[in-house]
Amino acid sequence: MKRYRMAAVMIVLAALALGWFVWSTSNPDSTYAFKLGLDLAGGTELVYKADMSETPPAERAGALAALQGVIERRVNLFGVAEPLVQTEHSSPLAPTQEYRLIVDLPGVTNIQAAVAALGKTPTLDFRLATTTTVGTTTQTAFLPTGITGRYLSGASLQFGATQANALGEPQVLIHFDSAGAKLFEQVTSQHIGQMLAIFLDGQPISTPIIQQAIPGGTAVISGHFTAAQARDLAQNLNFGALPVPISLESSSSVGPTLGAAAIHDGLNAGLVGFAFVVLFMLLWYRLPGLIADVALSGYLALVLSIMKIIPITLTVSGIAGLILSVGMAVDANVLIFERIKEELRAGKGAREATHIGFARAWPAIRDGHVTMLISSVVLFWLGTSIVQGFAFTFALGVLASLISAVFVSRVLLLAILPEGNAGAWRFLTSCGFRSRVPLSEKN
Repeated sequence: MKRYRMAAVMIVLAALALGWFVWSTSNPDSTYAFKLGLDLAGGTELVYKADMSETPPAERAGALAALQGVIERRVNLFGVAEPLVQTEHSSPLAPTQEYRLIVDLPGVTNIQAAVAALGKTPTLDFRLATTTTVGTTTQTAFLPTGITGRYLSGASLQFGATQANALGEPQVLIHFDSAGAKLFEQVTSQHIGQMLAIFLDGQPISTPIIQQAIPGGTAVISGHFTAAQARDLAQNLNFGALPVPISLESSSSVGPTLGAAAIHDGLNAGLVGFAFVVLFMLLWYRLPGLIADVALSGYLALVLSIMKIIPITLTVSGIAGLILSVGMAVDANVLIFERIKEELRAGKGAREATHIGFARAWPAIRDGHVTMLISSVVLFWLGTSIVQGFAFTFALGVLASLISAVFVSRVLLLAILPEGNAGAWRFLTSCGFRSRVPLSEKN
C-alpha cells in the first residue's frame, strides 16, 4: 500500500501543478493563453481553390506547400495578427481530387477588405513556343516547361542600358532558388534558338529567344513596361508568385460579439455538464465516485495544459469534442466500478475487489477507446478543417481519459481502500442508495 500512497501523492501534486498552470496562464496576454479559432475570437476566413489541372500529380503536394508559403508571406506583410494559412485536399478515395487553401485572418471582419488585403499575387511560368501548321495556317502553341513561380526566390527592378540612352527601358530581374536555377539552366541549354515566353497570369509579357544556356538562376523580364509597371511587378513577385492559379471559393466572417457569446455558451455548457457528472458520481458511487471526480479534474488539467503548450487552436467544434471526451472518461470509471461492485457482492475485500474489477473491465475499456480513436482518425483524415478540429481534440481527450480511468483512478483507490470491507467502508464503497450486501450473508 505504501507505494500506491506515494504514487497517489505524486499524481495529486502533478494535477495541482497542471491546474495552477492552466489558471495562471488564463490571461489573454500570456504566452500560453488559449489560441482561439475565428469562430471564437472573430475574424474572416477565406477559402481558395487551387487549380492543379496543369500540375503533374507527383508535384501537386509540393506545389500546394509552396502555395501555402507564398500566401503566408503575403498575409504577413499586411500586419494581420497571428494569421493562419492551412491547406487541405480531398481524400485519396474521392473520385476527383480537389486542393484548397484556407486563410484565417483574426480581427478582420470586413470580407471585402480581407480579400483586398490579401491581394492578387501573380502566377508566373515559362513556356516554350512551338509552331504547328494546319493547312495553310501556321500557329504558335506554348508548352509548359515546369518553371513556375514556385521556384522564384526574389525579384528586383533595373533599367537596361541602350546605345541611345544610358538609362533604358525598365526591366524586372528575377532570381530562382537552387532547384529552379538547375531547371532553368537545363531548359535554356536544351532549347537554344527557341522562344521561351514568360507568362504572367496566363498572358505572355515577354517572348525572348534563347541565345545560350543561362546558368546562375537569374532571368530578365522585359515587356515594354513603364517604370511604375515594372516596380509594381517586382513588388508583387517579391510578395510571391503563385505556383498554381487560385480562385476564391467561399468566405465567412464572425464578429467579436458573436465569438464572445460562443465562448460564454461553450464555457457554461462545459461547467454545467462537468458539475452534473461530478455530482452524479459522488452521490451514486460515493468514495469511488469521489476518486473518479479527482481523476477527472486531473484529466481536464492535463488536456487543457497540452492544448496550451502545443498549442492547439480552440474552436467551437473542439470544445464539443472536449466535452464529449469527458463523458467517455466517466464511462470508463462506471465500467470499472460496476465490476468492483460485483466482486464486493461476492464477498471479496475492497482491495482485492478493486484489483479484480480493474482487470476484468480493462478489455471493454481498451476496445471502446480503440474504436473511438479509429473514428477520430477517420474523421481527421476525411473531414474538413472544422471536422478535423473536433477529431483531434476528441482523440486527445480519449487518450487522456484512458490514462485517467485506468491508471490514476486505480492508484488513488488502492492508496485509500483497506483490505477488508467492514463498518463504514461498506457504506463508502456501496453504490446507489442501498449498501452492498455480500452474497454469502444473504439467506
